[in-house]
Amino acid sequence: MTGDAMTGDAMTGDAMTGDAMTGDALLALDGLSVQLPVGGELRTVLHDVSFSISPGEALGLVGESGSGKSMTARAIARLLPPGARTDGAVRYAGSEVGSLKGPALRAFRAEVAMVFQDPRAHVNPVRRIGDFMTEALRTNHGVSRTDAAARATTLLAEVGIHDGARRLEQHPHELSGGLLQRVMIATALLTEPRLLLADEPTTALDVTTQADVMAILDQLRRERGMSMLFITHDLELASAVCDRTAVMYAGQIVEQRRSVLLHDDPLHPYTAGLVGARPHIDGDVGRLRAIPGRPRSAYEAPAGCAFHDRCEHAVDACRGERPPLAPLDDGFVRCVRAVELRGRLQAEVAGG
Repeated sequence: MTGDAMTGDAMTGDAMTGDAMTGDALLALDGLSVQLPVGGELRTVLHDVSFSISPGEALGLVGESGSGKSMTARAIARLLPPGARTDGAVRYAGSEVGSLKGPALRAFRAEVAMVFQDPRAHVNPVRRIGDFMTEALRTNHGVSRTDAAARATTLLAEVGIHDGARRLEQHPHELSGGLLQRVMIATALLTEPRLLLADEPTTALDVTTQADVMAILDQLRRERGMSMLFITHDLELASAVCDRTAVMYAGQIVEQRRSVLLHDDPLHPYTAGLVGARPHIDGDVGRLRAIPGRPRSAYEAPAGCAFHDRCEHAVDACRGERPPLAPLDDGFVRCVRAVELRGRLQAEVAGG
């Protein structure tokens, strides 16, 4: 995938190969790096991002704003801006995504759907909801307008909108934020994708609506056996809906393991910092711990460990070479002190 941004149909390469996957993974990122043109120069926004998602699995991607979560999803979906440069590989069902063109690229985009953070920013305000929802079915799959509308109405009911026929005739401004995000989820699922990229789909919603939308999304994913990359700021939410969670900082993965373990047994000081910064509803709540300094973009990261200038456990070794993402127990961590710090980090989050 080395070269220009993966945009449009201009890429060359082989067609998709169905279920000929790399190992057991439906999606696999191997050393993905992305540079974007800023002020006349290329700046790195992703560095050496590697993870995989198996069929039917949900992977959470968490981290502070600017850590590269949304850019990772856009690189997978080939939605990078013009002038972007990429290295590494993104493989879907065994095929290199950056080399897809023509029918193979359209097939990929039918099988990989994306739900964005702000629904109002991704719908045409002058088109009816029905036209927006059914366009892909009618254009790419040859479904008649009547059948497409019937499918859309059925799926709207599945996401909790039971007056679907009426909603299809409305415009986006006539729907609340919660209703419009449910429309976006239903639209993404209409083509029956195998992989859903959910980029903070509940951020713009109130807390009660967030819970409803996430419950619907998780239920539909499990019923359909669909894989999902779920991007969020919320470690607890990721652990509730995802099998594994990857933690991002400064454009790279710093930890990846089973979601249920991250809260009690973090392997990286940054993960422990995120856990310690969360309020808990059970027990007394004291002053929340804060991670000192400010979040870093990949191009701002210091030499060595990208987190060392904010880490209270940093030593001289952390300021040398950038640590690799190394296996530890059932996960991976990018920290040269992970083994010796493990017990201390457990104590920090237990007492935080």
